[in-house]
Amino acid sequence: MHIMDIGIKQGSFISMVPKMANRHGLVTGATGTGKTVTLQVLAENFSEMGVPVFLQDVKGDLTGIIEPGKESSGFRKRLDLIGLESVDFSHFPVTFWDLFGELGHPIRTTVTDMGPLMLSKLLNLNDVQTSILYTVFKFADENGMMLLDFKDLMSVIDFLVNNKKNMDGEIHTINTASVGAIKRKLLIYEEEGIEHFFGEPALDIKDLMVTDNMGRGMINILESARLFTNPSLYSTFLLWLLSELFEELDEVGDPDKPRLVFFFDEAHLLFKDMPSFLLEKFEQVVKLIRSKGVGVYFITQNPLDIPDSVLSQLGNRVQHALRAYTPRDQKAVRTAAATFRQNPEIDTEEAITSLGLGEALLSFLDEEGVPGMVERAYIMPPKSKIGPASDDEEVKRYISMSYIGRKYETAIDRHSAYEMLSEMAAKKTNASQKNEQTQSDSGFSGLGKSLLESLVGTGKSSRSQSPVDRFLKSAMSSMGTQVGRSLARGILGSLSK
Repeated sequence: MHIMDIGIKQGSFISMVPKMANRHGLVTGATGTGKTVTLQVLAENFSEMGVPVFLQDVKGDLTGIIEPGKESSGFRKRLDLIGLESVDFSHFPVTFWDLFGELGHPIRTTVTDMGPLMLSKLLNLNDVQTSILYTVFKFADENGMMLLDFKDLMSVIDFLVNNKKNMDGEIHTINTASVGAIKRKLLIYEEEGIEHFFGEPALDIKDLMVTDNMGRGMINILESARLFTNPSLYSTFLLWLLSELFEELDEVGDPDKPRLVFFFDEAHLLFKDMPSFLLEKFEQVVKLIRSKGVGVYFITQNPLDIPDSVLSQLGNRVQHALRAYTPRDQKAVRTAAATFRQNPEIDTEEAITSLGLGEALLSFLDEEGVPGMVERAYIMPPKSKIGPASDDEEVKRYISMSYIGRKYETAIDRHSAYEMLSEMAAKKTNASQKNEQTQSDSGFSGLGKSLLESLVGTGKSSRSQSPVDRFLKSAMSSMGTQVGRSLARGILGSLSK
């Protein structure tokens, strides 16, 4: 088993226990204190252990992982300071991802898969708008209408608004003004290019959980410089991805090492303005996902960024320096110090404010799951290049050679709600032209009631059904959809697989 040496103190290594790595963790510290290098060291250790990781590159500082590090005069001084003779430099396997498909392979999901809870967070909807979105999803889920992209979502919204007078229940009460607000937000996201995130082929979680031919875990790097400019999308995407892992992976209990380690960089964005009901669900996922072999590590400047209910679940801690300039900073220092198992040889609170670059307070769970006493140590130097890759073209070549590209580069627009409703409207029009008397007897000209009757039944025998009814039922059956069986959703609202 690979030994996860994370820190070094007076020639002795401070290590993380692999079987406890899925008990989650926290890396905190002020800007410029070494969090990114710590993230790189953790990722390398997990990769060498055969554990894939998923992390975000917010500043473009992590592409150097594809290159082995090199010793320089400054690096040599660092080794002498921490008491290391040398480093076994190496590059690591990387898959680059990018929601916009520019600096990595595109990541897509469908609107149906994301679900109304995540989408309402993404769009920052109020309570009334969120309830409408839930109604739209409920109608689509119960009637087997797959919402693959914004076009599908818009078509179902328009259909329900145009035909709500002929429908019962929640659909009948849809507020047109609130619908307009939802559609405006969708249009804004389309203009920003975010609609490209919704579609197919959708991400297969298993493609994040691969190893190379040497048995090293894949380091999945999400290019996030552009994504980070939209904090709502950034946080919602990461939340959705965690929910996908939770829904798709089976229980494995307490494995000898994690199946995947998931990093949340700039974690304060995840919890900013998160409604209480969503936070409760998120806490539940963090608590339960470790039994599926997934470790979740939060990286942020301030431990106060993490709610106490989540903070209490993070067993492995790396604390870089904090600056106590303001009352809030001072409270953060006290909070950080209080979360460690105290070491009588260290004044934890004082140490947090005096740590140097690359120094940290470390506390990892032991074999029995008991937090170790806090230790002041230097973070081990990474084996791969620190900072961006030497050549941007090399990164592009690396991306082009990845087998993943052949799977995700080309978008697919298959038959879904938009096409389904368009075809059914066309068939109804044709049927109505052939039988004007039947249309007159139906009492209205919209598609709504006919569609609803075709989905749930009217009690009429097949002999008494109008040509419109028969056309609609034929269209529904030809789709091969899950009519009559509501799609199941998980804790965070994403589709249960």
